[in-house]
Amino acid sequence: MKTDIFDFHLPEELIAQTPISKRDESRLLIYDRQKKELSHGHFRDIIEHLNAGDALVINDTKVLSARLFGRRCDTGGKIEILLLKRIEDNIWEILARPAKRVIKGNKYCFSDKIFMRVIEEFDEGIRHVKLSYEGIFEEILDEIGIMPLPPYIHEKLEEKSRYQTVYANINGSAAAPTAGLHFTKELLDEIKAKGVEIVNILLHIGLGTFRPVNVSDIFLHKMHSEYYEVTKSAANILNLVKKKGGRIICVGTTSVRTLETVTDDNKIIHSGKGNTDIFIYPGYKFKAADAVITNFHLPKSTLLMLVSAFSTRQEILGIYKKAVEERYRFFSFGDAMFIK
Repeated sequence: MKTDIFDFHLPEELIAQTPISKRDESRLLIYDRQKKELSHGHFRDIIEHLNAGDALVINDTKVLSARLFGRRCDTGGKIEILLLKRIEDNIWEILARPAKRVIKGNKYCFSDKIFMRVIEEFDEGIRHVKLSYEGIFEEILDEIGIMPLPPYIHEKLEEKSRYQTVYANINGSAAAPTAGLHFTKELLDEIKAKGVEIVNILLHIGLGTFRPVNVSDIFLHKMHSEYYEVTKSAANILNLVKKKGGRIICVGTTSVRTLETVTDDNKIIHSGKGNTDIFIYPGYKFKAADAVITNFHLPKSTLLMLVSAFSTRQEILGIYKKAVEERYRFFSFGDAMFIK
């Protein structure tokens, strides 16, 4: 399957640079797969498409202020790093720039409170490092770190909280689960009051979000693994929803990937934690997810490939073409789509 067949034309001005003033006032494109029908509204209308007895699955990961600027402690050479994932304790996987300056054995300073020594070097700027710091790690990051906005966003983010979901809870992501950015606490309360189960799962988003598909055949693409957790309570609720005929509606591709990782061939969802590198593309048969709420994704990205698996590549690219014609806003701070 060639990567190029997932390409589409996107005018640069449709790449959203800033979040909309009120989260749930973003636009919403709805695609009914059974009727093959498109409709349009605003995100707050999502409640009209959810039924009592459904489950809404949200990823409660929290984005770290994971972009740090520092220097080599002895020579002063400037570097930039992105914290990707914690391996254990104070050992982290990072993305380093310029990679040639970040060398095994060297020590790097980011402030008088936090230092880094490189343990291992890998290709594509990946390094394993040990962090040493004085104080509370998250507080240090909040003080000196920068939100790791994607490279296509060039505007300054005025409020850090706008690159967090309102339900963000567990620190560990290098990017936001952006489909969740549209929800307000009030909208979630209304959804819950309607009889929809809101179920938290966890996936810490890492390098896969930033890494393009740079091979001609998608089967040659290697997904980086990301840490996930599904509690026993979450699995039990979701299995009961399924048993009673309700739908499992995933908020974002991260929720989809997590549930598909822990669901067996008999469509039983299991609790668990670990790392997943699941790669979903057209032809995949979903075992857990019945519907997905998602943003509009980059051309030739693994996220677009996953969304295409909910329908067909041709149908999804046709919907994207319509979204471009209708001037929807794309990517992280853009509008949303509900595939049901």
